[in-house]
Amino acid sequence: MKAEELDALFDSGEDISEHLDLTTTKRIGTQPKKVNVDFPEWIVNALDIEAKKIGVTRQSIIKVWIAERLKAEQTHKAS
Repeated sequence: MKAEELDALFDSGEDISEHLDLTTTKRIGTQPKKVNVDFPEWIVNALDIEAKKIGVTRQSIIKVWIAERLKAEQTHKAS
């Protein structure tokens, strides 16, 4: 199918998913990127305690807390 034909189907509101190969799709900006951060020992210990309370790894709780804070900052700036 030519691009123009696919565009016409899309523009007319038809479902074009059967014409797409979704097995190779990737969300932009979601690929992991490794960073190294040095924390004082008391922070690492506190993170471990909190992570254990909710049954996740230290890395998971760091990711969730940072994501929550960034979302809050973006919401605050938007208002």
